[in-house]
Amino acid sequence: MSALLSVENVSVGFGSSSAVSEVSFSLTAGEVLAVVGESGSGKTVTAMSLLGLLPPTASVSGRALLGGRDLYSLPAAELRQVRGNEVGMVFQEPMSALNPVFTVGSQIVEAVRVHRSVSRAEARERALELLRLVGLPESRFKAYPHEMSGGQLQRVVIAMAVANEPSLLIADEPTTALDVTVQAEILGLLRDLRDRLGVAILLITHDMGVVADLADRVVVMNAGRVVETGPVRQVFESPREDYTRGLLDSVLSLEARELPSRAFPDPVLRLSDVSVTYGEFRAVSDVSLEIGRGETLGLVGESGSGKSSLAGAITGLTRYTGRITVSGREVAALRKAGRGRIGLVFQDPLSSLNPRATVAKSIAQPLVLHTSSRGKELAAKVDSLLDAVQLSPSLRDRYPHELSGGQRQRVGIARAIALDPDLLIADEPTSALDVTVQARVLDLFRSLQRDLRFACLFISHDLAVVQHLADRVAVLHQGRVVEEGTSVFAAPQDPYTQRLLASALTVSI
Repeated sequence: MSALLSVENVSVGFGSSSAVSEVSFSLTAGEVLAVVGESGSGKTVTAMSLLGLLPPTASVSGRALLGGRDLYSLPAAELRQVRGNEVGMVFQEPMSALNPVFTVGSQIVEAVRVHRSVSRAEARERALELLRLVGLPESRFKAYPHEMSGGQLQRVVIAMAVANEPSLLIADEPTTALDVTVQAEILGLLRDLRDRLGVAILLITHDMGVVADLADRVVVMNAGRVVETGPVRQVFESPREDYTRGLLDSVLSLEARELPSRAFPDPVLRLSDVSVTYGEFRAVSDVSLEIGRGETLGLVGESGSGKSSLAGAITGLTRYTGRITVSGREVAALRKAGRGRIGLVFQDPLSSLNPRATVAKSIAQPLVLHTSSRGKELAAKVDSLLDAVQLSPSLRDRYPHELSGGQRQRVGIARAIALDPDLLIADEPTSALDVTVQARVLDLFRSLQRDLRFACLFISHDLAVVQHLADRVAVLHQGRVVEEGTSVFAAPQDPYTQRLLASALTVSI
């Protein structure tokens, strides 16, 4: 079968540095080709170059033939017609891809009318048809992005991408920030679109479970070059390159086993009948939990289960009823100095760090706010924290955009432990990281907790990560803890927990 897309010796540079070097691969109609590799390997740069979405400073050479036409040689006006018409794009973060001030229906209508000479009424009918195609009710047509869940937003983005029946769909990390059940639904949707519409899919991902579940072939990239390619089964079962073996060895597997039972007799965090309400909506209902010193409690559940609302209550940022104490002190009564006993590590390190502040200033911020350290003493503490998270002091004057994803997350961790907290709340701290960086960050978490003995509330939708790190697990569903303990993975009792575990992806072929 002839190739729908043929990428031939493509190289991309930014100034004097090379991001992609002589990359070649092909994709046929109805095929799913996954491009994998660590952050900085060049996979997203390669994909963005196909649609002319790189900044003006980028220089591109080689050929990218779509139906025999070289995308790199097309005039700007013709390339705009290709984008969204012949090639659809699904971006990693749907909330950023959608305009917050327009309804999702109006945005789908616009995607249709840009490429089709149809009336607004005809475009509206097409938009409603697309909503049904991606499994959303027609009532969502008038909803704004902030009124929808992450899974629903990703479905809207996919509806816009296939609005004009493209022959090629580029999906850049389409399931990274989604919980396991929604991830399974989105992958099922992509599979269904491929089968029903014959769409070829170029899948950019760091999630090997997604590759095993959806892709037919895989291209492995490292340092801007293709190091291995072949059918998924062949590459996963018999990788030729050490780099590919390293990627696969870094993947955490989810096993039906009980977590080791250990005693943590010194409770740091105590929640008693905690509830959080927004108007008439109750997000958290009568939750009671404890976390001991040196213990990690994994908190899992789908989007909307109440995980973030519960974390907000613990930090004192969200109003609650019930009782929450950290090291014996009521959270609601903690003043600024007391809040330093709680450290926070956020999901997206780039958005949680001030883009105008250097690494040193970001790490020093809690020390400046809560201690009297200044000058050389402050600089020495910052260097000590950089060392604790295994970052070179030479990075202290860099800005967030000059760091890799893993380095930025280490800066976030250094800032979170700057005041030697009793409790650390980690909210999806590894979801945006590739597998090898994720493994190193988890090892860092374990090492820091062993040395500093903080209690940790680890919130994640990645069940394998939770099993790898946690001492106990609590499952949250519709604001309530439905299951808790060390045997959640070995013998889940609640039907909701069983459904979560059944939805988790593995790399088995």
